[in-house]
Amino acid sequence: MIGLEGLGDLRIGEAVPEGGSFAERGAQTSEACRTVSSPDYPGVYAIVADGKVQRITVGQRSDVKLAEGVGVGSSETEVRSWFGGFREEPHKYEEAPAKYLTAPNAESGSSALRFEIGRDGKVKLFHIGVMPYLAYVEACA
Repeated sequence: MIGLEGLGDLRIGEAVPEGGSFAERGAQTSEACRTVSSPDYPGVYAIVADGKVQRITVGQRSDVKLAEGVGVGSSETEVRSWFGGFREEPHKYEEAPAKYLTAPNAESGSSALRFEIGRDGKVKLFHIGVMPYLAYVEACA
């Protein structure tokens, strides 16, 4: 299960734990921003910038869910029943009805939630993290 604070020992706003399963694995890396993943959580990766975890993304191969039971494959209706008031924006790469649903507190600097809804009306990915990283559409960009 994932929450606004993080996933397992991986915490938003903290360094990647030493000796843990999250590490760079041929993913996007640079001095400014890198991604880490773990074989323990297939389909999940994290963005690390300024030495701290800024965002965790849960993708298509993952069965990680929020406490509410929402995860990849959940319907937009289910998302909205648990998470009202989310800001809706058009998806960058997919035609409507694909969209992003972003928590109203995302601009506050606190850890927040963002869903990517596909054209089929289901969650394709979801992210937990802080802005601007929460809204990045291509990992570190």
